[in-house]
Formats: sequence, C-alpha cells, structure tokens
Amino acid sequence: MAKSVRYMTIGEAAERCDIATSALRFYESKGLIRSVRTEGNQRRFHPAMLRRISVIKAAQNLGLSLEEISAALASLPDNRTPTKRDWERLSTQWGRQLDERIARMQKLRESLSTCIGCGCLSMRSCELFNADDFVAKRGTGPRYLIEERPDDGRPME
Repeated sequence: MAKSVRYMTIGEAAERCDIATSALRFYESKGLIRSVRTEGNQRRFHPAMLRRISVIKAAQNLGLSLEEISAALASLPDNRTPTKRDWERLSTQWGRQLDERIARMQKLRESLSTCIGCGCLSMRSCELFNADDFVAKRGTGPRYLIEERPDDGRPME
C-alpha cells in the first residue's frame, strides 16, 4: 500500500525553510522550484521541494547568483530534487568557486591602500606604479586588482 504524501502550504514550506513566502513565489516564477495547485489555485509543495529550497539558500549564502544556481539545478536529470550524490557534486563545484572568490577577496584586501591601476593617476603611488597610465595597454578597469601587479613598479609586459 502506497504511503500518502502530505503536501505543504506555502506558509508551511516557508516556515520550515526559514524563508519568506515572497521568496518562494519568486523562486517558482524563475523555475527554481515548483508547486502544484489546488482547485482554489493555492500552492502546495511536495516535501522533497524543501531540499531544493535549502540548496538554493545554501548556494545564495555562498554568494552564487540565481543564474548560477538555476544552471546547476537545470543540470539535474528531469530537473529533480538533488540527491546526496548530486549535492556532493554541486557542493564540490561551488567549493571551488568559493575558493576562487576568497583568493580574489584576499588580493583585494592586500591592495586596498595602494594603486589599483585604474588610470586616474591621482594618488602618489599611481605616479610610481602606473606612470603615464602604462597599464591601460592591458585593458580597462582596475588592472592591478584583476591581474598581478609587478613588485618593482615596472610595466607588465
């Protein structure tokens, strides 16, 4: 005999996942989660959807965009709720992305008080590190934050 599954209201799902009901509606509008509708057009969520919602929250806490999360969830067969193996794969991939972001943030922290190679030439150190805006040849933006900065102040070639 098959066990009957009790679907949750949007309020119950939101409370269980510690998330606003408006966020669940938004996630559903973006195709990240899904619900079924009652005859009165009220949303009902399968209990397995709690895992999907929790994966979305975890990914957002890591700083992933909804586009990145959507792409990861879309990679699951039949857009299913992640299994343990799926979670291991996703978390490993996201862990690498997090490591890269941490490295960029550390580099940014180390460079906060120095020239960033933006081309403004307004700081004393810019005159030393980026005289005549030679870094502009490497592209737009704060090049010393994007690329390695030479320790000797000479142009990067």
